[in-house]
Amino acid sequence: MSAVSSRLPVFPWDKLEPYKKTALSHPDGIVDLSVGTPVDPVPALIQEALVAAADSPGYPTVWGTKELRDALTGWCERRLGAVDLAHENVLPVVGSKELVAWLPTQLGLGAGDRVAYPRLAYPTYEVGARLCGAEAVVYDDPTELDPAGLRLLWLNSPSNPTGKVLGKDELTRIVAWAREHGILVFSDECYLELGWEADPVSVLHPDVCGGSYEGIVAVHSLSKRSNLAGYRAAFVAGDAAVLGELLQIRKHGGMMTAAPVQAATVAALGDDAHVAEQRERYAARRAALRAALEAHGFRIEHSEASLYLWATRDEPCWETVAYLAEKGVLVAPGDFYGEAGERFVRVAFTATDERVEAALKRLG
Repeated sequence: MSAVSSRLPVFPWDKLEPYKKTALSHPDGIVDLSVGTPVDPVPALIQEALVAAADSPGYPTVWGTKELRDALTGWCERRLGAVDLAHENVLPVVGSKELVAWLPTQLGLGAGDRVAYPRLAYPTYEVGARLCGAEAVVYDDPTELDPAGLRLLWLNSPSNPTGKVLGKDELTRIVAWAREHGILVFSDECYLELGWEADPVSVLHPDVCGGSYEGIVAVHSLSKRSNLAGYRAAFVAGDAAVLGELLQIRKHGGMMTAAPVQAATVAALGDDAHVAEQRERYAARRAALRAALEAHGFRIEHSEASLYLWATRDEPCWETVAYLAEKGVLVAPGDFYGEAGERFVRVAFTATDERVEAALKRLG
């Protein structure tokens, strides 16, 4: 029996361990800016909703409660500008990474099929293609790809790692091209509420999709906007036929969002105040780190949205990682996200205010 893991690349974060040890040895401790994991408290109203639903002895449903589906459709209409969304147009998932990794398999893709994603991208897009045996294809502009055999096209705006945002006209052009060639579009929009120098737009906006959700699905997560990475709360919205198929498959697989998490999601999506408060925290950390990095000789590219600064000293990324690790600051090497990132590092601004202040002193 051949191990499925043999199809996968080396888990990238394992390569960072020696540099983490170096950073940990700093007298004032490590400042870990390598992973975009939330560090601020879960808002009280979300915790309260979770606790109130803690007595949930029965199995939850894969499709979620009516209240959850109402919350998902309502948020998409209010925040994304989507119109006429029905419950059939939404589906909760157990964290967006699970969805990304297993989507090609659940769509029935395999040998002879192609899955495309940006040249600089979240590594799990490639993992999803490899798990099902499909061919992974990277692009700079997806409309320049050969559409033959291309079954799934991943968009990612705002981008992880670069923070680049695709404009409304560009999204419209790509969606039209994909529909012309019968290619399913999944748009990873998990950082959409974290635009700084741009206002990210969803593929579900009528100006992009023309009021039809045929062939398009948007992926959203509460990990970043609501500090819920530990809850594994995410959802997809769009083409009812695609989501209906996924629902049937996920029912058989028992891919259920926990009932207390469903209740917490309803509370989180119904409140915008905590999102604005968290944005203010991130905006302050971002501004401080960007100024310090630029004063230290770094150049920042893109980074108009998301939780990261895409930074370079115009040297191989691992040299930059080593240089910063000596200062007790750990960042992610750009080649984790593709060969095109080999001279960049990704700097997360998800550390606490105290740790960000420590980084500023070390860069100062």
